[in-house]
Amino acid sequence: MLEIKNLIVQIEDKRILNGLNLTVNKGEVAAIMGPNGSGKSTLSYVIAGKEDYEVLDGEILLNGENVLEMEPDQRAAAGVFLAFQYPLEIPGVASMTFLKATLNAQRKARGEAELTTPDFIKRVNAAATQLEIPKDMLKRALNVGFSGGEKKRMEILQMALLQPSFCILDETDSGLDIDALRIVSEGVNALRSSDRAFLVITHYQRLLNYIVPDTVHVMSSGRIVKTGGKELALELEANGYADYRDSEAA
Repeated sequence: MLEIKNLIVQIEDKRILNGLNLTVNKGEVAAIMGPNGSGKSTLSYVIAGKEDYEVLDGEILLNGENVLEMEPDQRAAAGVFLAFQYPLEIPGVASMTFLKATLNAQRKARGEAELTTPDFIKRVNAAATQLEIPKDMLKRALNVGFSGGEKKRMEILQMALLQPSFCILDETDSGLDIDALRIVSEGVNALRSSDRAFLVITHYQRLLNYIVPDTVHVMSSGRIVKTGGKELALELEANGYADYRDSEAA
């Protein structure tokens, strides 16, 4: 589903990704772990189309199409979804208004009919119930005054409504207590399917106890330096990243 070839990226003349190669297959949950500054979040931003990053070389192919040639909204319509580590607050924009506008914009881009208000509300209520999102939270401005757990649940709600084919979770566990982590993870796991793939970026094993990956990739100095099964995350939890930093410096 996703194939990244020799991706080289810099920002403000600082090289972040150094010939990164990565493949994520349809139906797969791939985790990326690595020390701070290894380029994990940069990778997620570049896939989604965040500005300011300069791509010097390489391709990012989603179902054979190079997303680097698409605008961010076109990537979203093609099925890319990024759940941010720190979701933005948008004062003055009601959560329900945002959700409806986003969902219908993507449906329109795909040539699908916009949802009627009753159908939209029915979908939101079903997804919100699963994520234990109270109705009063949906009446508030988007993410304004939300706790860390509420912001993350709102992002997973967006993902449930949009039904993207390639989902990127950038340190979704950041700032979550155990209960919120469980709820968010259950929402993610409910979306796992044979025609959807996930890229889960995290520092810690604890998230992967809830969202069990098929593959684990270790990232260091802007490249994937090791790939293994879910047991690799346990190794990293026990031993840290020193061995991979050393191998990069050698």
